[in-house]
Amino acid sequence: MSQPADTNGSPRRARATMRDVAERAGVGIKTVSRVVNGEPGVAAATAERVNRAARELHFQPDPFAGNLRRSVRRTQSIGLLLSSVDNPFCAAMHRAVEDVAESRGVSVLSASSDEDPQRERALVGTFVSRRVDGLILSATGGDQAYLRPEMDAGTPVVAVDRAPVGIDVDSVVVDNVAGARGATAHLLRRGHRRIAHLGDLSMIATATQRLDGFRQAAAEAGVPADDQLVVQDLHTVELAFDATFRLLRSDDPPTALFTSQNLVTIGAIRALRSLGMQHDVAVVGFDDFALADLLDPAVTVVAQDPVAIGRAAAERVFARLEDRSLPSTQTVLATRLVVRGSGEIAPRRRGSA
Repeated sequence: MSQPADTNGSPRRARATMRDVAERAGVGIKTVSRVVNGEPGVAAATAERVNRAARELHFQPDPFAGNLRRSVRRTQSIGLLLSSVDNPFCAAMHRAVEDVAESRGVSVLSASSDEDPQRERALVGTFVSRRVDGLILSATGGDQAYLRPEMDAGTPVVAVDRAPVGIDVDSVVVDNVAGARGATAHLLRRGHRRIAHLGDLSMIATATQRLDGFRQAAAEAGVPADDQLVVQDLHTVELAFDATFRLLRSDDPPTALFTSQNLVTIGAIRALRSLGMQHDVAVVGFDDFALADLLDPAVTVVAQDPVAIGRAAAERVFARLEDRSLPSTQTVLATRLVVRGSGEIAPRRRGSA
């Protein structure tokens, strides 16, 4: 019998079974079962041989294998791995995925990677061990090639918010470069020449893309680059507060801020307010956040649509579950500039550039 093909046309390997592990290790299936389930009665050398064979075959125990009443292979669940489910942007994506899944009678198992590649791999391993039908993940700065065995076994993988590294899968992203370029150009048109860029973790693809857009806009306007005004790796409100405070108290402070993530924006605004400068320094943030329109001044933002991102990712997982031969695609959603007031503050010292 021929094997089904993956999305690249090559034969897809079936998921390894206990029988496969037993054959490679040269033992019986019952011995493999004892080792996998941590039961006593297996010699240490034999257990090591079984474990080595399991690793080589990328074997994962099936927690549902004993349920003889199951009439289908699917577990009616998908795994969702985001950077941090308590971030409002991620929370909105999470809810959108849940809504799509619920309409199909499917549960969502979710977790936060905390931007840690090792944690990402461990959590994906947990999802895989639960035999989720599909995976949606926001990739960290690591290499996602470790997912190939699971993809070869037929599990659909969709990357959300960031394109993965080392694998060719469906992805749903926004045009970060264009959004950041537009935000910076908006500040430049209002006369700002000393614009600070406050960025997220530099290992994250979206942070790099937003910095690229910032620099492109400055170059197009003929504004010389000033590395003193670029601060990366601000992944918390506290770090963003400290960085903004230092910049504003420097000898030649910026007249405007481009903050490239919602938590960074919040930290920057807190620093401005602590110095009484919220009406003196312009701010455009990437990502909208709750109550941004109620502050004084209200915050101008580059808005994404996390609900649309999450919905598109979930729909793609289910489409691939129905037709695994679909070619991988990248869906790129546009951003929009929401003008509210903070990004329209004029520079107080036009000759400071």
